[in-house]
Amino acid sequence: MTGALLASNVVSVAAELTKPLNRQEIVARHVVKTDDPTLLLPVGNGNLCFNVDGTGLQTFKGDVLSHWGWFSTPLPNARTWKDVTLTGTYWQGRLKGKDSWPSDKMDLYAWHRQTPSQMNLARVQFVGSDGKALDANTASQYERTLDPWTGIHQTTFVVNGEKVEVTTCIGDDVELDSTVAIKVNSALLASGDLSIAISVPYPDLTNGPWTGNFSDSAPQTPYSFTTPSNLPENVSSVILKRELKNEYNEGVVGDYSYAIRVDALGGKVATSEGNSSIHVDAAANDSLELTISFDGGDYSEKICDDSVVSSPHVSFSDIESQSRARWEKYWNSGAAIDLSGSSDPRWFELERRIVLSQFLMGVNATGSWPCSESGLLAICPWSGRFHMEMVWWHMIHWWSWNRVEYAQKSIRIFDKIKDGAKLLAEQLDYQGYKWQKEVAPDGRTAPWEGNLALLWKQPHPIYFAEMDYLYSPTRETLEKWADIVEGTAVHMADFATKDEQGVYHLDPAMPPSEVGFTRDDLFDLEYWRWGLDKANQWRERLGEAPNDQWTEIVEHLSPLPQQDGVYVRSPEWLDTFENWNWEHPDLVGIYGVVPPTKFVDKATAERTLERVLKEWQWDRTWGWDYPMAAMEGARLGRPDLAIEALFTNSSKNVFNALGVNLGGPSRDGGSGPYLPGNGGLLHAVAGMCVGFAETEGDAPLPKSGDSAPGFPEGWNVKWEGFSRPL
Repeated sequence: MTGALLASNVVSVAAELTKPLNRQEIVARHVVKTDDPTLLLPVGNGNLCFNVDGTGLQTFKGDVLSHWGWFSTPLPNARTWKDVTLTGTYWQGRLKGKDSWPSDKMDLYAWHRQTPSQMNLARVQFVGSDGKALDANTASQYERTLDPWTGIHQTTFVVNGEKVEVTTCIGDDVELDSTVAIKVNSALLASGDLSIAISVPYPDLTNGPWTGNFSDSAPQTPYSFTTPSNLPENVSSVILKRELKNEYNEGVVGDYSYAIRVDALGGKVATSEGNSSIHVDAAANDSLELTISFDGGDYSEKICDDSVVSSPHVSFSDIESQSRARWEKYWNSGAAIDLSGSSDPRWFELERRIVLSQFLMGVNATGSWPCSESGLLAICPWSGRFHMEMVWWHMIHWWSWNRVEYAQKSIRIFDKIKDGAKLLAEQLDYQGYKWQKEVAPDGRTAPWEGNLALLWKQPHPIYFAEMDYLYSPTRETLEKWADIVEGTAVHMADFATKDEQGVYHLDPAMPPSEVGFTRDDLFDLEYWRWGLDKANQWRERLGEAPNDQWTEIVEHLSPLPQQDGVYVRSPEWLDTFENWNWEHPDLVGIYGVVPPTKFVDKATAERTLERVLKEWQWDRTWGWDYPMAAMEGARLGRPDLAIEALFTNSSKNVFNALGVNLGGPSRDGGSGPYLPGNGGLLHAVAGMCVGFAETEGDAPLPKSGDSAPGFPEGWNVKWEGFSRPL
């Protein structure tokens, strides 16, 4: 299907609706309400997230996380920059299997895995008259609301018989400068029994209610306090600027600095020399309005531009208006879905997950870099780094939901790190771009034994390019992606090896399931075929001749492995359903995530999905496995299986009160926020509503309210604004 046809179908279907969906009414059904003081709820703008507890601040727990805030730990003793690998691996030459780490450099292994790491920027707490943080046992009667339509968190609670009202929100991201606004009303402010303390930790990965080292004995970093000029008479303000030595790069990039500006209307700001903290009291008033601006600049520049120093004061009402405007624009853009007419009693829960997943992706995944698997809700077990195979799950829904503008910053990841991808390929004696695995903004992959053999991250840029072209089929789009598509395919072709019988193989390969090392795994064989074939289509669109080698590989790549009428993981694991039926069931990705080629047998794929849903160890999976299975069910014309997949009873398919998928780990060993499950759900639902482009060709989109082919009987699905996924 052409991009033009896609666009025209979206418009015509919307026009056929008797009236547009009432989007605000749909969102209002799923306002988050809770009396849990420990549940962290986020206010964020896609680049910075202020996670709040029941006090509307971070009195008991919660971090301030951003896409630009990273720190580097000092090198191990006696090590210098010359000891550090620029690529994240010391392997030389073409791959043979596991990426082994040299025994004489084991002291660098942990350092490489954690440098750079995401950092918590600050902690904002209520404190009593003694200067100590409010104790959780002294507060009660919490009533909390987070409204996704406005992005505003409101809470009331009681301390010593007095009511405290707090409203918290965040302004739009303006060149990586974000402002959090807080409004407090309570008689405890006027009496001096309640005030606010802002602390800045030494950046490390200390695990606890807050990330970082807040102790008095924590190492100190250079900081300074200044007072901005041109303040209104009733505003007290201070700016804290911190400098962090970029230990691992010996000044090649330079030190990294960031600033925090605190403005108090109806209060007084004081600083505490020696521990870089700020105290705000209400100066005998019973209300206080506070704005806290965070400025970190772009990570590549390593220094803030001091815009918060020179900018005029912004009030709470200014930021509240920004929050309302940003989220209203967001909700009125792109697609929407209404399940309220359904007779299936599960409609409300699915709609709740869909609405809150949209909110969560708007909070976490519209920033300057892709988000980690925990987004900005918490620092994930991988030091906050993002995984290049997971970029697909975090971002692909922006195209199917027609919100591509929200992906424009983070989709530049491939251009940003392609020099590192080329360097990695060259070190391993390959051509083209070999995309990294676990990455921070410096582009260096973190070490891990499967780092280089995990193949399915490689074709992702071609998928994004194709979705972008369907959305905007122009010469500009072709040129935007031309180098990335070509370099990606060049490496894919060079990685495939030809045997004496003329058959090409992928060896070594770690499947998406990550259960071990093998060769010719099912998912990657199909993704390789689709990717190389699509890359040749790109060459033709650009007026270039197809690459004959790519065509030969597509036609002569090893057959898709199967046993007993179903697909299995690899020719070496024919006993997949007996001994390997855990972790990601990547068997169901080849007719769902990957647009199927002529090499996939539909009947075999259907039998495979049925068996996976019945026999898989679902409590040993991850959050994106369920939407992956739903995509395949919808594409196969089995909406019953699609819904079964989305509602599979599993500890990894849980969505909490905020709508966060909990299908991943956390740094404390429990279940943590896992945004690939949220992003995957959104993309699956788009395909369930309108079908898939490369399966259905130029077939017209179904009419909203009349048909949603991926939903079975009992579901009345009204939708508008979707683009058909690949």
